[in-house]
Amino acid sequence: MSNIETNPQEKKYNTWIVILAILIPLVVAILSRVKLQDFGIEVEPLTFLPPIYAAINGVTALILILAVMAIKKKNRVLHERLMKFAILLSVSFLVMYVAYHMTSDSTKYGGEGAIMYLYYFVLISHILLSIVIIPFVLITYVRAITNNIERHKKIAKITFPLWLYVAVTGVIVYFMISPYYV
Repeated sequence: MSNIETNPQEKKYNTWIVILAILIPLVVAILSRVKLQDFGIEVEPLTFLPPIYAAINGVTALILILAVMAIKKKNRVLHERLMKFAILLSVSFLVMYVAYHMTSDSTKYGGEGAIMYLYYFVLISHILLSIVIIPFVLITYVRAITNNIERHKKIAKITFPLWLYVAVTGVIVYFMISPYYV
């Protein structure tokens, strides 16, 4: 078997990749619209979270760049550690994002004119690609842990710029909407 083919170890993860790629966006979408207060749970709005999860997006972008630099220098161990850290950061972001939206009302963007269109373009592309990136990250990770390196490299060339875009636009969205937080 050549290294370019799907190996049996990789195949056993495919069901999980599909399940998670569907489940994660659904759970985030549903929970982001659920308000704990509607269930009689008194909780202070977690209004301190947006700058924290925006910073996590910024750090994720930096970690992704450092991970690519590490692998280009043939430092596989550092690359693996940085990529695992990037995944952990992304999971942390999701948890905080959901927690914020479960305790706080959504903030309406107050800009007008061309900047409003720019904001919505960045926001919508960020949201759509944050959904698209989930299976890419999972497939890329599985190909790495199953040592299918040639296939890992091929998909990583797609995953990296998409993930980087999502991380960077997360920061941009935060800075564009932050003046309108109450």
